[in-house]
Amino acid sequence: MNITIAGLGYVGLSNGLLLSQQHNVIGYDINQNRIESLRKKKSPLDDKDIETFLRNENLNFAVSSDFQNSFSNSDLVIICTPTDYDPMTNFFDTSSIEEVIEQIIEFKINPIIIIKSTVPVGYSEKLGSKHPNLDIVFSPEFLREGKALHDNLNPSRIIIGSNSDQAQKIANLFLDCAKVKDTPIFLMSPTEAEAVKLFSNTFLAMRVAYFNELDSFAESHNLNSRQIIEGVCCDNRIGDHYNNPSFGYGGYCLPKDTKQLKANYESVPNSLISAIVEANKTRKDFIADQIIKLSPKTVGIYRLIMKSGSDNFRSSSIQGIMKRLKAKGIEVIVYEPVLTENNVDTFFNSNVEHNIEAFKEKSELIVANRFNEELKDVFEKVYTRDIFKKD
Repeated sequence: MNITIAGLGYVGLSNGLLLSQQHNVIGYDINQNRIESLRKKKSPLDDKDIETFLRNENLNFAVSSDFQNSFSNSDLVIICTPTDYDPMTNFFDTSSIEEVIEQIIEFKINPIIIIKSTVPVGYSEKLGSKHPNLDIVFSPEFLREGKALHDNLNPSRIIIGSNSDQAQKIANLFLDCAKVKDTPIFLMSPTEAEAVKLFSNTFLAMRVAYFNELDSFAESHNLNSRQIIEGVCCDNRIGDHYNNPSFGYGGYCLPKDTKQLKANYESVPNSLISAIVEANKTRKDFIADQIIKLSPKTVGIYRLIMKSGSDNFRSSSIQGIMKRLKAKGIEVIVYEPVLTENNVDTFFNSNVEHNIEAFKEKSELIVANRFNEELKDVFEKVYTRDIFKKD
């Protein structure tokens, strides 16, 4: 098949590389730096499997920033454009999806359209009603940042939200390119598939929030948080995953997906879904208060990324801590190698220190959402809740 991927972030690029093992794939993106990087077979994202695939695999994968060139011969278009949560409307901003679809209509192309961008529950059916002549399918992705291609090659499940006869064929398209051939396949309505995506991510956010609140209790009562967590997680119904305390959940998905699901509950009674959203704010307030109690004059923020092995600052919890500390008049300096690489000297009016040793020296207290061995020599002045030294 001739397949076009619209949007080459984690979702789009990993899907494009997966399918280009057996099909002709063009990746379309308006970010010229991303296009140039991929033409040199270099990953614009921090993902080792993507880097290895680009370098070593024989792929039918091209990239372009020209819409007509990318879409004119497509049998299948997979839309993976960003849909950020808009707090003014309490819904995702889906305009990037609609822009792609309007251009498809303008160029009189008639491919199967698969939406992999995260959308509100009910969005795909409304879009299908607006464009009855288009074959629109929703298929959620369940990818970890930094392991997106690995998760596409080894999917936990394949979900196709479509009422058409082609749903099984679309599922097989992804399954045939995966390594795991016994992956469960679920065919359902697009609205049900949208709900699966949002409820899955909200459950993960709930789990993060649960262990963070356990940790808040332990720290407030001078208890050993690790021992409590290990005792709780020995129950195999609970397990020992997603249990490492942090400053809150962040990144591309969990903050916006939980808020969107809460918005979808507008006319449905709920307590838990709303609490999951509020719990993240409560945790940041608690962490900031614990730091403020130590009365530091200068706080060093060690890394802005949402987790270890990431290059993503999006909604990272440590930024929320920064804002709370600065609101109390505490001087904040930042150490972030990604900013150093891009010659950035300030971040939200806080100075960026490019040298780790100078950063350690200038910081009276170092705040680290995730601990790193390069802080080992100044451990006594590091504040972190990274108990298990893992994500």
